[in-house]
Amino acid sequence: MEEKSAFITIIGRPNVGKSSLMNRSLGQKVAIVSDKPQTTRTRIMGVLTRKETQLVFIDTPGFHKPRNVLGQNMMKAVGDGMSDVDAAVLVVEAVHKFKLGDTEIPPAEAELINELKRRSLRAVLVINKVDLLADKEQLFKIISLYTSLYGFEAVIPLSAKTGNGVDIFVDELMKFSKPSPHYFGDDDFTDQPEKVMVAEMIREKLLRMLNKEVPHGIALDIERFFEKDTADGEPILTVEATIYCEKDSHKGIIIGKNGAMLKKIGTAARRDIEEFFGIRASLKLWVKVKENWRNRQGLIHTFGLD
Repeated sequence: MEEKSAFITIIGRPNVGKSSLMNRSLGQKVAIVSDKPQTTRTRIMGVLTRKETQLVFIDTPGFHKPRNVLGQNMMKAVGDGMSDVDAAVLVVEAVHKFKLGDTEIPPAEAELINELKRRSLRAVLVINKVDLLADKEQLFKIISLYTSLYGFEAVIPLSAKTGNGVDIFVDELMKFSKPSPHYFGDDDFTDQPEKVMVAEMIREKLLRMLNKEVPHGIALDIERFFEKDTADGEPILTVEATIYCEKDSHKGIIIGKNGAMLKKIGTAARRDIEEFFGIRASLKLWVKVKENWRNRQGLIHTFGLD
């Protein structure tokens, strides 16, 4: 059979479930997930190959008004993610923070729709978190509101959390594929280097275990990453990483009393690393302060966030 492929960008506000949707579609965790805004900082590609067809998902940061240089880079990643793609997926929530009777949608979504119009992009509307919608009849109001603003080629209510509707979503995206060689190996599921994925696993635990202020000012640097055999001939993956934060007070929170929080974070991250690579892992973490690093382009580049 002739090979086909399609590049699909996933866009939306923070915390609408873009990364969860990509992970669920792939059947593999590629992007980290948390309940905090701006969890995704850079473009992440996920690859799904079914027989002759390959879908390349581009998961972008949540669209927001940037407050620092890092935020500006994140918004650039959103724009870059909408370039040279075959289609876009706009993800919105079934449970809105605004009244359904209103004629306005959140400003960030209005801007994204305007960008779809400017680029004349083929697009699919995904209404996520339908499992949280108590009154299913409200779904029709949501659909009517968004479809009045843009000519979406499909509208798919689903739950990335439960998986309900995700198969329909993937089948719909297959329609955007066109004759083309596969850009990734049929067994590949992401473009992310292993070191980057390990750094993200650690950051995910920081996001989940720390209060709202601290995680946004955190970056990871993987200093050592190698596999060796123990004396018993058993392979073990050694990872040494530095957690950078912006304030001394944040450093104390990350480490915790007698190092308890850092140990908790390390233990949880190590389990994820072992599960992902299928071997034992040794993880050592350090914490250092780099004041105002989110406004320092050189450090942003060093941390691979540009």
